[in-house]
Amino acid sequence: MLSPQDDLIGHQLPTPFDQIDNSDPAWMERLWYTGHPVPGGDVIFDIGLGYHPNRNVMDVFAGVAVPGRQWNFRASRRLRPDPLNTAVGPLSIRVVEGLRHHRLELAPNDSGLSFALDFHATLNPHEEAGHLRRRDGRITEHMYRAQQMGRYTGWLAWDGRRVEVDGWPGQRDHSWGVRAEMRTDETTPPLTYYPPFFFCWTTVQFKERGLVIFFKERAPGELIYLSGEQVRPIGTRASGRDQLAVVQHDVQWHDDPLGQSLRSATFELTFAGGERRTVQLRTLPARYWLKGGLYGGLDGWFHGDDKGKLHTAHEVWETTDAATRRRMRTLADEVIEVRDGDEIGYGIIEYGVGTGYEKYREVQQHPPI
Repeated sequence: MLSPQDDLIGHQLPTPFDQIDNSDPAWMERLWYTGHPVPGGDVIFDIGLGYHPNRNVMDVFAGVAVPGRQWNFRASRRLRPDPLNTAVGPLSIRVVEGLRHHRLELAPNDSGLSFALDFHATLNPHEEAGHLRRRDGRITEHMYRAQQMGRYTGWLAWDGRRVEVDGWPGQRDHSWGVRAEMRTDETTPPLTYYPPFFFCWTTVQFKERGLVIFFKERAPGELIYLSGEQVRPIGTRASGRDQLAVVQHDVQWHDDPLGQSLRSATFELTFAGGERRTVQLRTLPARYWLKGGLYGGLDGWFHGDDKGKLHTAHEVWETTDAATRRRMRTLADEVIEVRDGDEIGYGIIEYGVGTGYEKYREVQQHPPI
């Protein structure tokens, strides 16, 4: 069907913009944003939108976490007859200027969470290395992803409290293509099987540059994926010498009986131009568990599920409760402080260690994702 976007230049198929080049239900497009105040790192917000053209669904989530508590909002709608309007119920995302300025809004609703935020890019985007996986000859993942760091302004309200957002650092992510299925909702098997692995994804902002680090290993030193870069101020010409070529890691963990909780880490980084850097990071108090945004599924609801014309849900989690932590599992966005020489930067980290990986056995009794 035609939409206003079809009046713009940029078609790549002899079809309207609301159609893609295959019928795989796993094809999706996702927008994701997060931000946090520094140096305290005691609050984090997460916001996301999923576009599922072959499932006729658009879904969104938003949440705020502080130490000990997390507020979640989720919504889903039928995609058509309004396929390219990036709004679901009270939550909307608008690209004001591509690669420069995005606006995020959540109108007052029953969750008690609302906001009006503007993301302003400060650094060039990082284009991740390609994602292509096959299983038994079938493509299970073929997607493109990019990240960009910047600053947020506006306001954020939850639990009767309103906070002015006055230049909080943060990041955003945009991905599209066939995405590998991730099922970790124990109420609705089957669950995704994970072989031994360690993965880590992080973005960090310093005063005049940023770091993106993303790697996956089957065993220590046995990389199966690596993508990263030193990103420069927006508008600066990118250099291939800034691409990450080698990463080594040493991680220390909290003695957390409820889950995998990284305390600190040292990364030895080598870039394509030969530059080597040692960065040391420590986690700060705020951590948003991505189960609140349906990552891996929650209570039988998965990304892309048809929940009707419009469906919303919300809850508050006590994140020190053992039963709640088991439900939330491990995957989270956690605020970090990073030291690189004399510079201090801030960002987020995601991680997980699968059973059988040859290091970090002290946390492998907990689920990796």
